[in-house]
Amino acid sequence: MRVIITGGAGLIGRALATSLAADQHEVIVLTREPENTVRLPPGVRAQQWDARTANGWGRLADGADAIVNLAGENFAGTNLFEIFFKRWTSRRKQRILDSRVHAGQAVVAAIEAARRKPRVLIQAAAVGYYGTLRDEELTEDMPRGNDFLARVVWDWANSTLPVEMLGVRRVVTRSGVVLSGKGGILSVMLLPFKFFVGGKLGRGRQWFSWIHIEDEIRAMRFLIDTPAAKGAFNLTAPQPIRNAELAKTIGRVVRRPSFFPTPGLLLRLMLGEKSVVVLEGQRPIPRRLLDLGFTFRFPEVESALRDLLKKRSHG
Repeated sequence: MRVIITGGAGLIGRALATSLAADQHEVIVLTREPENTVRLPPGVRAQQWDARTANGWGRLADGADAIVNLAGENFAGTNLFEIFFKRWTSRRKQRILDSRVHAGQAVVAAIEAARRKPRVLIQAAAVGYYGTLRDEELTEDMPRGNDFLARVVWDWANSTLPVEMLGVRRVVTRSGVVLSGKGGILSVMLLPFKFFVGGKLGRGRQWFSWIHIEDEIRAMRFLIDTPAAKGAFNLTAPQPIRNAELAKTIGRVVRRPSFFPTPGLLLRLMLGEKSVVVLEGQRPIPRRLLDLGFTFRFPEVESALRDLLKKRSHG
């Protein structure tokens, strides 16, 4: 199987490429700087693209079995500097939106030009689609929200909608926070606990929707390989957790205190509008994924954290 991954140099893309290559699939990672893409696994090659058009790479879509579109600028940031100093200015909001829509349009252009179309397109999205709801369980048939994240996710997902008219099966993955021991947001979450000042954020009642990186990759591969899979799927663990309980769980796992709350007002002052990412949440349930027979290896957060931290400690 030949798979093209846009955004393949990121956390999820690299893990997916590694998993596919380990099973002897041909994997092509699209990146703006292939010369800086290091430590790609055997069987994976980097191909340059501009993240806006099909120029230079579009021919690769002809005869490809699957395309996975993960490209897009991170909403909140992947390190402390980006989280606290890259606010959601009007310009940054437009960049976040454009990075996703332009990438999707490039994928559509490549598929339109292909004589033999890919069997499936996996289009990444996020649980931000649902907006900031309180306690309601959210299945894939729920309507979208009306805030900035919800509007961006809507446009992001719809950027590749035209491929369905070309006969390509399309799957939209609404992922929660992907927890990994090899980067991403987990190291930021653990930092306060490392310095003995961990605790809930704000009131702590907001839901935290998450998924272990291993289950994220397994779910994506399941959806690639399952012809009946079409439309939107929540890629989240079946047991979301409130922020206050998450803090207690982290404290228990890392053996640190978890009773130093960060006031919501302080977070709003520090992060501005971006504070909605940590002070609000959603409670999505992976109903359609479970109905198709997918099973999670890490359905609850404590076992997921213990596994990830064990892997971090072993290198």
